[in-house]
Amino acid sequence: MNKFLMLLLLIVTPVWAAAPFTAEQEVRIKELIRETLVSNPDILAEAVNAWQQQTNGQQLGQAIEQNSKILFDDPASPRLGPKNAKLTLVAFTDYNCPYCKQFDPMLEKIVNKYPDVALVVKLLPFKGESSIASSRVALTAWEQHPEQFWSLHQRLMAKKGFHDNASIAAAQEKTGVKPVAPSEQSMTSLRTNMQLAEQFGVQGTPATLIGDQMLPGAVSYEDLEALVKQQLAKVKNG
Repeated sequence: MNKFLMLLLLIVTPVWAAAPFTAEQEVRIKELIRETLVSNPDILAEAVNAWQQQTNGQQLGQAIEQNSKILFDDPASPRLGPKNAKLTLVAFTDYNCPYCKQFDPMLEKIVNKYPDVALVVKLLPFKGESSIASSRVALTAWEQHPEQFWSLHQRLMAKKGFHDNASIAAAQEKTGVKPVAPSEQSMTSLRTNMQLAEQFGVQGTPATLIGDQMLPGAVSYEDLEALVKQQLAKVKNG
């Protein structure tokens, strides 16, 4: 048996399952561990990485449980798909984010393809005043005319580069959304989204909560679909 396997057995074998070691055996075990780590430094790095992943997973699970209602059932957050979805994606996004503009249509495509999947949008105004302005206009539309939101949302996402007052007004005009003063609720929603982002460690957009995984950044449609299918299967299988 090589040293790596011996070390692995020593690590994973419960204390109660083994007879007490003699003093000589304890010394030899310590020497064996040291020799193995010196000759295979990647083992320690992998162990630390695994521990960090486990810790992060536990923290994410706790955050989801503590914020479940505001994540999945907040009426002020735009929603696409069935209310009784088996898997609800939560997308942290920004109308001024170039990666969001590429990734957002993929999320809508997933929801349209999978009847058991829904999408909740959490707008994060990370990129300046026009991020705030465009987000408030969109959230006000959702609040007052929810049937008009998704066409406006798609139009705002389709704009190349940063928004300004003219581009926001043009998006409203093109989608038939009557210009109105942004509501107070829209600002409250943005504050709530920022607090959620802080709790979940979201430092940039897009960031998408998919089941028990937080997906940072944009990925290909194939990778997104694979993760959705994995998490959907996990939910269905209990």
